[in-house]
Amino acid sequence: MVHFQVELIKWYDKHKRDLPWRHTRDPYKIWLSEIILQQTRVSQGLSYYYKFISKHPTVSSLAGASEEDVLSLWKGLGYYSRARNLLKTARQVQDEFKGQFPNTYDGLIKLTGVGPYTAAAISSFCFDEPRAVLDGNVFRVLSRVFDVPTPINTTQGQKEFSKLAEAILNSENPAKHNQAMMEFGALQCAPKNPQCPRCPVLVECLSHNKGTIENRPQKIKKIKKKNRYLLYTVFIDRQTKKVYLKKRVEKDIWFNLYDFHLVEYKSQEEFEHIIKTKRILTKKHLLTHQTLHVGFIIEEVNKAICELKNLKPYTMLEIKELPIPILHEKYILEHLDFLDY
Repeated sequence: MVHFQVELIKWYDKHKRDLPWRHTRDPYKIWLSEIILQQTRVSQGLSYYYKFISKHPTVSSLAGASEEDVLSLWKGLGYYSRARNLLKTARQVQDEFKGQFPNTYDGLIKLTGVGPYTAAAISSFCFDEPRAVLDGNVFRVLSRVFDVPTPINTTQGQKEFSKLAEAILNSENPAKHNQAMMEFGALQCAPKNPQCPRCPVLVECLSHNKGTIENRPQKIKKIKKKNRYLLYTVFIDRQTKKVYLKKRVEKDIWFNLYDFHLVEYKSQEEFEHIIKTKRILTKKHLLTHQTLHVGFIIEEVNKAICELKNLKPYTMLEIKELPIPILHEKYILEHLDFLDY
């Protein structure tokens, strides 16, 4: 175990990426980076981190922002519930803790949207509390080095891997150990094409010795995704160069974001009949638990319909500041450029 800890740190010191949140112990910045990087690659999340820090350098600043402002900054990252929870947590820290994050795992875990992983990351990175982090990268490293067959997305798997992660934690330097484990999984023990020939712990890697690398970690198959069929009518006013949008208020995907006039079809057959009849091109948009089949029609504005459906006109400049789904933003850029987006 000691050999693994030593080799891990040596590898990390040599190969770690230079990332801004690794140069601070400010819990606000660590928390922000962790929320952004959930379900997001570092290369994509980096620009969002800088945007948030630039506009809201403190948790007190973020707590004073509007939800629309936060959703607009988040635009393009997906999983918008993260952005809404981000604002809730900031306000909770401001209101209940006078703008100061709790300095223990037990205190952090009580915050809205903060789970075991994020609480362990903040408490170890900022306050040197010996708590092991357990994210996708760490799951992969542990499952391979110790050849653990238990599926990681089960209750038993969570317990087993949590116990294992705590057992190998370097309690004298938990921050660096946790960073090293995550970085090792991201760069060295990658999901595909792991760099086994250059692995510093190859000799003690049980999965390599048993030939089970490609089967680790194990996961129970996901639930089949739900298909949805969405047809958007994009009302435009060519004279004023405006597009008509409405704010989504239903507790559904893209809650509180802006989109075009929508008709959702219950059956694939009905949707495809409309698409073929009107010769509409469609796009497939993948979400975590849903597959969206989406069509767009551009029509000159019918103000009576727009008023009835609570659609309001926006210029291209105004739309840039609105929180809208990335699917809609791409459509505007590709098909409404004549309106000077």
